[in-house]
Amino acid sequence: MKIDTRLAERLKKINPSSTLAITSKAKKLKSEGKDVITFAAGEPDFDTPDFIKQAAIDALKSGFTKYTPTTGTLELRQLICQKLKKDNALDYSPEQIVVSNGAKHCIYNALTVLLNRGDEAIIPMPYWVSYPEMVNLCEAIPRLVKTSADNGFKISLSELKKHINPKTKVLILNSPSNPAGSVYTRQELEEIAAICVEKNIFVISDEIYEKIIFDGARHESIAGFNKDIYDLTITVNGLSKSYSMTGWRIGYLGAPKDVASAISNLQDHSTSNANSIAQKAAVCALSAPEDFTSKICLEFQKRRDYLALRLKSIPKLSFVLPKGAFYMFCDISKTGLSSMAFAKRLLEEEHVSVIPGISFGMDDYIRISFATSVEELGRGMDRIAKWVEEVSV
Repeated sequence: MKIDTRLAERLKKINPSSTLAITSKAKKLKSEGKDVITFAAGEPDFDTPDFIKQAAIDALKSGFTKYTPTTGTLELRQLICQKLKKDNALDYSPEQIVVSNGAKHCIYNALTVLLNRGDEAIIPMPYWVSYPEMVNLCEAIPRLVKTSADNGFKISLSELKKHINPKTKVLILNSPSNPAGSVYTRQELEEIAAICVEKNIFVISDEIYEKIIFDGARHESIAGFNKDIYDLTITVNGLSKSYSMTGWRIGYLGAPKDVASAISNLQDHSTSNANSIAQKAAVCALSAPEDFTSKICLEFQKRRDYLALRLKSIPKLSFVLPKGAFYMFCDISKTGLSSMAFAKRLLEEEHVSVIPGISFGMDDYIRISFATSVEELGRGMDRIAKWVEEVSV
């Protein structure tokens, strides 16, 4: 039997990660004792705060180690409702909240219950690498819409309208965004909301980088504008970026009751509840003052500004200053290299790891994460500046 007949047909549409060769090579070089500088991290480099760790320890000691309701404990869902009301002006009841194994799991669940085979999901480019593949797994069609550096890599109203057709079911928005750090203004989101309401298009609003935002920019939740867009929006968030809890795997969503109920049923028969101990840690995080998130945001802005200063001195590289998240999306087109060639050669020749832009749908770019210290950024940028000046196709 041929291997391609043994597996489900839908898996043929799933593309292998274009960054696998880079990350595997970086790990191999590190294991050989090479001084590899990593600008590829998709998570904060800060440790989870001790008070959150202690809450997990207390949960273990008290025996909080059994199943919880599939959608999360009532205590946690009530706190999430309070958070969404306070920070985002969103009114949700606990029945509208689903706690899952990370924001990624929330997005996959939402797409699974919304998309039928042949439906289309509009995804602005550059996009987080998993969005198109999740849509493919639903046997739907990712409709990729290119954005421009001139507009801060945000989908324009004209481009959105141009790509809507009778099969359009979902728009995926990510603000602040990975990889470009784009932050949509209230006016931009209101215009997008009006179109989605007019055309009856669901919005999956990925707000996981909400707390990491710079220059006085304000995060806006699209679901908060009016009841019509509220009834079409699935708001996704979590604790991974704001509280440096990536490995704890706690994400959550707020949705209209019918959508939340469908997601609950799906999760009943797939993963069941998120980790009980991590849920207790999440309760602690959401109950605490936001000193930690404020501090890391200030530190990320300091790093962003330093990285921008260094990049400005490299004529062959350009960038749009990110308004949020912790990535710099750099235009490498003047080097004449594809993003994969750039990333591979930089790693092999200078032992600096970056993510090729092809992973995000744009091959003239690379993503540099500044989730590392200023000192490490300095060492890495010294190598990049020298290498880019000398590199030839």
